[in-house]
Amino acid sequence: MIGKWVDRSCPLCGSADQSRVVAESNIDLTKLDEFAFASRKKPELMHPRLIECPDCGLLYGSPVLAPEVLAEGYRNASFDSGLEARYASNTYAREIRKIVPRLPDLNGSLDIGTGDGAFLEQLIHLGFENVTGVEPSDAPYNAAKPEIRERIRKGLFRPEDYRPAGFSLVTCFQTMEHVWDPLGIARAVLPLLKTGGGFVIVVHNRDALSARLLGLKSPIFDIEHLQLFNLKTARGLLERAGYQDVQVGPLWNRYPLRYWMKLFPFRDRVRTALLKLALISRMDKILVSLPAGNLVCVGFKGR
Repeated sequence: MIGKWVDRSCPLCGSADQSRVVAESNIDLTKLDEFAFASRKKPELMHPRLIECPDCGLLYGSPVLAPEVLAEGYRNASFDSGLEARYASNTYAREIRKIVPRLPDLNGSLDIGTGDGAFLEQLIHLGFENVTGVEPSDAPYNAAKPEIRERIRKGLFRPEDYRPAGFSLVTCFQTMEHVWDPLGIARAVLPLLKTGGGFVIVVHNRDALSARLLGLKSPIFDIEHLQLFNLKTARGLLERAGYQDVQVGPLWNRYPLRYWMKLFPFRDRVRTALLKLALISRMDKILVSLPAGNLVCVGFKGR
């Protein structure tokens, strides 16, 4: 990977004040593998230089890898988390059910960063029509079921690819940390929604108990994450973008025990031994629900 680095201002409020340095970069590009830009990977515990914006409170990286370098990294990333994607999609579907009565109808939905399209299947089961997704990475796109793959647009999200006011629901799960301009994405989605349509995102909560306990060893501090939100900045993201009746709250995730063990910052030898023990004892498939430090955020398009 080419180490082309770019300095940036706060992607939420635009402040150029970088006086609050939380941590210096510890990224070593020579230690990255094909999963460095994959979803639900084993953490490398690397992060860019982290700045806490003194104006809005967003935690963001600067400098970070240039957008074209990141795009290449995502395009070529490997994918081995299809099973975890199924469990995640179940969790997300539970949240969507809560807002279905508020939506104008169930005709038109878009999932940004859809992976192998597991969540698209959930939307179809919920009764949505004209379900589509967009995914920049080759491997998850190729891993999608054929009937789901035909619903996925390969590449980066571009608002000009979609008809204005064509969607009742747009979703973006665990993706806003990864994009260069999260506010720009949120603003670009708004015209694509019908009046009363909903935009639902899930982001990591930098103030979650797990993040505070683990500090920089938390898996949320990652080379992929260009910014990290909390309750205030997640709400601010949607409100600044023009959404109404914004709601932000904790999300309970449900995954097999082996996935939680993969995320915890054990030493590699300890993690390998524990995973083998769990496999032998058949405990690795036990489903565990945890408030793992994620926020679900919903905003609606007003009249």
